[in-house]
Amino acid sequence: MLKKRQKNLEKYKIKRLSRESIEAEEIFLDSKKIKESPESEREKLEFPIKKGRVYFLYFLIAALLLILFIRVVDLQIINGSYWRELAESNRIRSYPIKALRGIIYDRKGDPLLFNKPKFDLLVVPADLLKQEQAIDTIDYLSDFLKEPKEEIEDLIKRNANLSVPIAIKENISKEMALVLESKFSENPSVLVETGSQRNYIDGLYFSHILGYLRKISPEERQKRPDYLIDDWMGADGLELYYEDSLRGSYGEKLVEVDSQGEIKNIFARKESGSGKNIVLSIDSDLQKKLYDELKKTLQRLKTDRAAAIALNPNTGEILSLVSFPNFDNNKFIQGLTIKDFEKIIENPSKPFLNRVISGVYPPGSTVKPLIAAAALKEDIVTPNQTINCTGSITIYNKDYPNIFQIYHDWKTHGITNIIKAIAESCNVYFYTIGGGYGKIEGLGIEKISYYLEKFGLGRVLGIDLPGEIKGLVPNKNWKKQVRPDEDWYIGDTYNVSIGQGDMMVTPLQVALATAVIANEGILFKPRLINKIDNTFISSQALEKNIIADPDIFKIVKKGMREAVISGSAKYLYDLPVRVAGKTGTAEAPGDKSPHGWFTCFAPYEKPEIVLTILIENGGEGSAVAVPVAKEVLRWYFSQ
Repeated sequence: MLKKRQKNLEKYKIKRLSRESIEAEEIFLDSKKIKESPESEREKLEFPIKKGRVYFLYFLIAALLLILFIRVVDLQIINGSYWRELAESNRIRSYPIKALRGIIYDRKGDPLLFNKPKFDLLVVPADLLKQEQAIDTIDYLSDFLKEPKEEIEDLIKRNANLSVPIAIKENISKEMALVLESKFSENPSVLVETGSQRNYIDGLYFSHILGYLRKISPEERQKRPDYLIDDWMGADGLELYYEDSLRGSYGEKLVEVDSQGEIKNIFARKESGSGKNIVLSIDSDLQKKLYDELKKTLQRLKTDRAAAIALNPNTGEILSLVSFPNFDNNKFIQGLTIKDFEKIIENPSKPFLNRVISGVYPPGSTVKPLIAAAALKEDIVTPNQTINCTGSITIYNKDYPNIFQIYHDWKTHGITNIIKAIAESCNVYFYTIGGGYGKIEGLGIEKISYYLEKFGLGRVLGIDLPGEIKGLVPNKNWKKQVRPDEDWYIGDTYNVSIGQGDMMVTPLQVALATAVIANEGILFKPRLINKIDNTFISSQALEKNIIADPDIFKIVKKGMREAVISGSAKYLYDLPVRVAGKTGTAEAPGDKSPHGWFTCFAPYEKPEIVLTILIENGGEGSAVAVPVAKEVLRWYFSQ
């Protein structure tokens, strides 16, 4: 009977992981309890639990609570600010408010450009990519805008982590803007924004002065982290040089958004600050006149390379600056095609090159008034001292008398003093006072270099435009560095004395050197602006009293005036105002035609304008540059 009862209890046996002894009386007690208990309690069988297992359970619970506590401390205390900021950023966003770019005016207050309203299509990449219909949205935008789907998709994916709007298509039509606003009125990740676009008035006339805008590159944005990825910035000219003043300060809008990116509330708003306005020293009417006259001459000569600059000799203010060929700066804003851009870049005449400040040329005879002033200062010659020009000079080798070098003049001038030498551009005279000949010692290359640099040649003058080149006034040290196997010869000094050889200058430098003669001794820093907002820009002298003897400048000025009365610039003699000037014809390398120069100032008695003109490979300065100056000066003094 007992065996049968044990067999019936087998089904109630509990299998345990560890062995432990159970007393017989415990079994009988449980058996009795099973019979007397309700049906739902009969499967329960008591057995003792080991203390180790209880302790293990306590330890496990304590460990989990400790881990939870540490995590709470990390979230709330250690990195609490980070996680709060992250949570806030998912709910609160900062949207930039772009600033209007400053306006640029000419000296009379006439605007040279304006900010034109435009519509831009923007997307919020982070929000758009969360949406199930993201691909459909991109497909629609591609078809609607007629833009490659791959380009739109790539732009969005490259900026997938951005929760601020970026431009997909700028300057869309008003009609397109209305359609898109209606289509995506319920989709906050696609929006149309009203912005502004630069528009240059008469852009061709002012392209090398104003420059242009272009999209900021990734490399530039690393240097300017406060710029947006689709920002525009100055790329050349004043737009680049005064970028920080013109750009203005961006505002900010703090908004609360939901999970779809839709704005629910605006917490704060800081308005943007418009860029500063700039008033130039440029006379827009003079700019257009000089441009038109220069263009006519280039068309007649069938060439397209030239430069011209007009400035105030008493302040250094630039009144006009023209460089050919030029470019249309509006095309960069409207969207220049790759083909059109390559056409500009590959143009051998280099339309982007501002020849006034970045083009370098031998100055030719325009350097002679400077050499004359230095020679008078150093007592190399006196005002009345004469030199007999026979049309050339011959230099014999001291060691080998049979070896000699002839240095030619362009004609025989006969008995010549310093005024006649300037007026008729006598090479023999300037060979003699520059390098020495016969009983006249000459300045020598070191003194020539010293004075020419004082006049502004071979140095950066600091005009407020990017890309200024300093040019070159060669001397012994320079030649030793670039041609270590050659000595400095007397012929090198002769070449520099007449503005030839290795000597290179910019039209800006020639104009400023002419201004030094006109104002009798002050080299001003050239500038294009008169005022930034309400702050006036003062003139700055780079050199004062270059030659502290006004009588020397009066002699040089008289020689330049004589050039207009009877010399190489007599075509200007019948102008209603008295002009003093100097022509120059500078040899060009190879078989190319020489560069034609003319630089002048007027009125002769009280100069108020300096005008310098260069026709690259145009021929003689008296034939190509002087006629341009005549028409411009006639117009200027009739206003």
